[in-house]
Formats: sequence, C-alpha cells, structure tokens
Amino acid sequence: MSEHRVTIGVDARAATEVAAGRGRLVRELLRALTARDDDVDYLLFARTRWEEPLDPRFTWALLGASEVEWHLRVGSVATRRCDAFLATNSYLSPIFVRAPTVLIVYDLVALDRSTSPSRRGAIIERLTIAPATRRAARLVCISQATADALIAREPDVVDRVHVAPLAASPPADPPAPEELTSLPQPGFVLAVGTLEPRKNLPRLVEAYRRLPLELQRAHPLVVVGGRGWRAGETMRALDSLGDRLLALGHVSDAALQELYRRCGAFCYPSLAEGFGLPILEAMAAGAPVLTSSVSSMPEVGGDAALYADPYDVGAIADQLQALLEDPALRDRLRRMGPRRAAAFSWDRFADGVLDALRATLDPALGARLRPSPAAADQPPAGTPASTSA
Repeated sequence: MSEHRVTIGVDARAATEVAAGRGRLVRELLRALTARDDDVDYLLFARTRWEEPLDPRFTWALLGASEVEWHLRVGSVATRRCDAFLATNSYLSPIFVRAPTVLIVYDLVALDRSTSPSRRGAIIERLTIAPATRRAARLVCISQATADALIAREPDVVDRVHVAPLAASPPADPPAPEELTSLPQPGFVLAVGTLEPRKNLPRLVEAYRRLPLELQRAHPLVVVGGRGWRAGETMRALDSLGDRLLALGHVSDAALQELYRRCGAFCYPSLAEGFGLPILEAMAAGAPVLTSSVSSMPEVGGDAALYADPYDVGAIADQLQALLEDPALRDRLRRMGPRRAAAFSWDRFADGVLDALRATLDPALGARLRPSPAAADQPPAGTPASTSA
C-alpha cells in the first residue's frame, strides 16, 4: 500500500482577487511554500487560477460560485480530500470545513464600528468571527497586537494562537519611463493607504498645516491610495491644502517603491492596524518613518521609526517637524530602516503558518511540513516569534 501523502487545502482566492493586503500575503506564502522540498500536496481553492508557475505539488480547485455557496462547496471538497485546511480570506471557511482548519486573523477592525464600515463584508465578519475562532483548530495572528486583542475578546483561544509577522516583498522592477517622469521630485511627505477614517488622514493634514509654511512649501504632501468608505472628511481635509497636496490615487508597486525611496518622510498615523505592512515596505526602501504609537505599529517599526499618539495632532506635528528639519535624524532612520525590515521574512511567516498546520496533524504527518533553514534565526527585536502566544 502506498504511503499516505499529506494534502493541505488553501483558500487562495486572494492571489488573483485582491491586489494588496491579503492578496500579497497569499502570493508570498505560495512562493515561500513552493520553494520548499516538502512531501506535501497543496490543493488551492479559488475562482480563477494565479498564473505564476508553482511546482506539481500545487493543484487548483477552481469553483465558481457566490460567496456563501463558494464556501459550502469548498467545505464539501476540503472535508473529503484534505488533511488540514488554511483559511486565508474569510471566517466562513472554518464553519463549513470539517478538516482541521487553521484560520489567519488579520485584525479585529470590523468589530470597531467607529473605524469600520457598515458594509456587507464587515457585517459578515462581525457575525462569523466568534464561531469561526471557536471552531478553528489553530489561529495565526499577523501581529502580537492582533493576538492580544483576539485573546481579550475570546479568552478560550489562548492555547491555539500562533503569531506570524509579515514581511516586505522583494523590490519590484523600476517603474516604466512614462510613470517615472510623473512622480514628484524627492523631499515630499508621503502618506499611503485607502482614504477611510481608520487611516487618520484628517489629523495628519491638520498636523501638516501646523508646520511653518516654508517647510510645507519645501515638502508637499503626497497621498497614495484609492477612495474608501466615508471618505468625505478625508477628501475635504486633503482639498484644503491646495497646491501643497498631490493625490496620486492607486500606483503600481514599482512606482510606490520609488516614492518610498524619494520621500523626505513617510507618515502612517493609522488608528489601528493588524500589522501595518506599508511601514515595513517604507523602511525596506530607506524611507524615514513616522507612525502611530498604538496597535501593532511599534512592533513593526521597533527602534527604526518615530512615533506619535495618532489622536494628538500636536504630537504628530512636532515629530514631523523634527524629522523634516533634522537631516541627521533622517539619515539615521534611513540606515536603520532596511536593517529592521530585513529581519522580517516571508519564509519566517510561512514557518509560522506551517507550525500551526503541523499542530493540527498526526505527528508523523506533521513532520513532513518542513521548516525553512531560516527558522533557526532569532526573530527581530520587539517582534514575537512564530510560536504559540
């Protein structure tokens, strides 16, 4: 009789359906897993196939259906064919899949009605997070802050929580010449994120307006990101800056990395983040970073960033002025940022996910999910290891 091969099911929809955020996480996870010589098969559930080549251990199960029906069909197939299942994009999967399920928890933002939209997706998250986290065999949180918030809400999950920090993606190719010429000259203040209340841009604008006018003229505010929910206040704040503002909307990954390299300061005063990946991306590109002193953001920035209370306009203004007026401080952060960012890796994130999956399997089967050689490295200072919380 042939030896049983381990089959791990993965919700891989976001690889093609989500440009950033969860989509980037799924794509980088698949790249990290395909680079390993595991005796494991991966069954990737999606609506459309991601066209990047993966090795023969990865096969696609393409199911076309509406949201709830899609999860019902995945639950039926994964229960029959998978030894364990990784839920990367929804709290519905653990409810329908009967195979042991590992659930990735990004944040608990949807539970805060002051910063989360009353849209269908957020409402579904509020209704499904409790049953999903109770049913999941293991939970992977992308920061210790998310893990702490989850445990505070659901104390019984404490022994099932793993923490696996994210990483910055490898540098993209340079922007196309026509895109490169459309980008502003170096020295601007850069803000990145969807235009929505949680990103706290009205307070950033007010802090920026408190800077000496000559400093504003020398360092215009450049904003990257599409319009999100309840964006009226944000748009009014941005419009108030007139020619001191350049709103670029969505840009390519290559253009964004060039903006990180050119900026005089990167400001990310978010009120809450599951991780805060733009902070890491900015540091990797050598941008001097000013971010919030709350939520997960100090975990990411460590000692390579400046911090301010995101609710205190004066504190944001003081730190931003200090950053723009002190070349030595900017240079120090430019040197420290890439080193800090390099301490995070997608291999380490994949190790955290595999640790959680391994814990759901019989030990003989779990041993086939091999860690990366980098797993022996120490985690970056101030960042939890990819182990149970």
